Amino acid sequence: MTSGRLYTPWRMKYVASTRKKTDSCVFCTHWNDSQERDRENFLIYRGQTMFVVLNIFPYNTGHLMILPCQHLATLSEITPDMQLELMTLTTYFTELLDDLMHPDGFNIGINIGRAAGAGIDSHLHVHIVPRWSGDNNFMPVIGETRVLPEELSDTYDRILKWVQQHPPTSSGPIIGADHRY
Repeated sequence: MTSGRLYTPWRMKYVASTRKKTDSCVFCTHWNDSQERDRENFLIYRGQTMFVVLNIFPYNTGHLMILPCQHLATLSEITPDMQLELMTLTTYFTELLDDLMHPDGFNIGINIGRAAGAGIDSHLHVHIVPRWSGDNNFMPVIGETRVLPEELSDTYDRILKWVQQHPPTSSGPIIGADHRY
């Protein structure tokens, strides 16, 4: 690092890559797949207009994505009802992860377009990434390797159990008695 810059040359391959053209969207495939395959697809919740999956390439343990059930790429394409469910589920799952995993904070974001970092830019999705103080170490920075303290399937099972015990409601998320909405 020099002059206040951090160089990450391993990202050039991603930045310079061309769009992959595919006939199907992996997110639409998960949504349209049978509910019996939800665990295999790490699909945690099916809502009215949105669904939630565990990111299979997580930045951190508990990294979730909330997506429209329809194949839409931008915020301007979603209806007011979809916006409401998107924000309700974002709040619900942030509180769920807070209660379940006790992170020190969260990154919540939307990458629209490949230049903005969207790996799959044709299907809008909101990332919820739990963060812990000191969770960055030399492994992801120098070694290009993320160290996750729990198997993805174990994380999925813990989150799914919580959702089943404390389901979101149409009037808003209810997780613990100490949360107010």
